[in-house]
Amino acid sequence: MIDLDTSKAGTRIKIAKRDIVSLFERHTKRIFTRSEIGKILAEHREFWRLRQDETIGSFIEFLLKETNLERHDFDFPFRPETRYSWGKVPLYELLQSTQPNSYFSHYTAIYFHELTEQIPKTIYLNKEQKKGSVLSGSLRQEAIDRAFKSKQRASTNTIKYNTFNICILNGKNTGQLGIIEIDGPDGAKVKVTDLERTLIDSAVRPNYSGGVFEVLKAYQNAQKKVSINRLSAYLKKLSYIYPYHQAIGFYLERTGVYKSSQIELFRERQFEYDFYLANAMAEVDYDKNWRLYFPKGF
Repeated sequence: MIDLDTSKAGTRIKIAKRDIVSLFERHTKRIFTRSEIGKILAEHREFWRLRQDETIGSFIEFLLKETNLERHDFDFPFRPETRYSWGKVPLYELLQSTQPNSYFSHYTAIYFHELTEQIPKTIYLNKEQKKGSVLSGSLRQEAIDRAFKSKQRASTNTIKYNTFNICILNGKNTGQLGIIEIDGPDGAKVKVTDLERTLIDSAVRPNYSGGVFEVLKAYQNAQKKVSINRLSAYLKKLSYIYPYHQAIGFYLERTGVYKSSQIELFRERQFEYDFYLANAMAEVDYDKNWRLYFPKGF
């Protein structure tokens, strides 16, 4: 037996299909959450003459089956996200929609700024932590040694998506320092760390940036377009406890392409401790001028 009420509901939404499609085609957005689609349904239900028992679920099911709406599931361990797109949309735009106020960073930013010949298989999306208390206190050499002999911590909020690994970083709160909007490689407008912030982040987290050799290459390739004065100013604003100026100065010098006056901006800072270019290095050499341990053969 045919359920007449169900049949009428299905007929009404099919009659309204042209108007529904027209609305989505004209909409300023291309990516939606479930609740945003629910709001569209609530606002236009009467105009489309849809029954009150047309739920968000049944409405979305109809759109997925009968229109250009597509569903995208991101099963992040910390918080899974689902997004709906009207037709095909660039992956980077889609990813950024899952994390409000986020931006691409580290190896992904290196790729966006054309500082590498590689096409990274991991995409790094950084969502800053909420503003909290500023860490302070004095360093001790033994504490630095102990920290850098261990592996650098890495985010576990990572998923496999198509051919990529997607890694969500819960980064230091910087007040969005050095964040810009650019056209990504797939044509999407995306937020990303600018050149100077990218070079700092890569020195701080080489494990998210392709490793120290890729970081060195990024510093070398950035020479014609980076502002070393801005890079130095950013580093001061970021107020890291560890003396990353020693690592950054070392990278600048090791490239062989920067002026001594540029390198001097980092050499003139305090050198109180021995420091490390990366964590858990098996064999190391030591640069006494930068008081820095780096991988043997670097």
